[in-house]
Amino acid sequence: MSAGATMSAPGRSAFQRFVSGYGQEIVVFLSIIFLFVVVGAINPRFLSDTNINSIFAGNAYIAVAAIGMSMIIMAGHIDVSVGALIGVIATIAGTLAVNGYPIWIAWLVPILFSMAVNAGVGALVAYTRIPSIVVTLGMLSILKGGLISATEGAWITNMPAEFMIAQMRPFGIPSAVYFMVILTIIASFFIKYTDFGRSIYAVGGNMEAARAAGINPERVVVGVFALHGFFAGVAGILFATQLQVIQSTVPPNLELTVITASVIGGVSILGGTGTVIGSTLAAILFACIGSALIFLNVSAYWLRAVLGLMILATVLADMARRRRAK
Repeated sequence: MSAGATMSAPGRSAFQRFVSGYGQEIVVFLSIIFLFVVVGAINPRFLSDTNINSIFAGNAYIAVAAIGMSMIIMAGHIDVSVGALIGVIATIAGTLAVNGYPIWIAWLVPILFSMAVNAGVGALVAYTRIPSIVVTLGMLSILKGGLISATEGAWITNMPAEFMIAQMRPFGIPSAVYFMVILTIIASFFIKYTDFGRSIYAVGGNMEAARAAGINPERVVVGVFALHGFFAGVAGILFATQLQVIQSTVPPNLELTVITASVIGGVSILGGTGTVIGSTLAAILFACIGSALIFLNVSAYWLRAVLGLMILATVLADMARRRRAK
């Protein structure tokens, strides 16, 4: 079981409990170190400041989106519309910025919109009992079709410099990295040490048992979808501001990348276990693999095949752990 769901077992050292609770996260972290060492030895340009900046800052928005997705999966649900939502958020933010609205409005309004949309999705899932994959597939079509119809895929340019928050570099470090690290830490503590955070695990593990324990599963589901909307909104702002232009379309395969980061990071696809630390590390690992393929002169198309194999291996390992636990 993962860190959020493990209890201290008598007779085990603190180190053993740590390894047991964060096993998947440790594997992902060591994989990142392995890639840096091996690929850096083969091609030293892999360790250049420019490439490291691209790996961490260029993919921070995926890690931020994966934080919310991890919570959704922990609660026993899934959201396949997150990629379309990020595309809509980026377009709304960029449009507000170029039309002269205050910068804080251009940042805040899209995040609130994202939370409202996902809270509505959560309400449908919780109170109508429609499977989340069905509801979010419908939302994917609505957001994707609406975005193309409204903008015709037009590019947004000439955004004010103060709007470009992802390009700011406090103390020489891209601000997107700060967002990724700080939000991961806050979310990790929130899930582990608050009543609502623990209720996410309880609802994802066994909804009826959670209800019997006094938890309102419907409120938890609506709340976790709204939280997911917050992280998707922040991810949308980072995505909108990392380049000088915004193309008003849905980023291809983004939702699959976000879901994959959560699963490979150790969140059980069946719900009830996992951590957001693992999903952030997995998002970094994907970026490392993609960059390594380029520096090793291997077709980048292999990245999808590698990620597919990693998903299968992770799910099979999770099923094996569950069988041993039973």
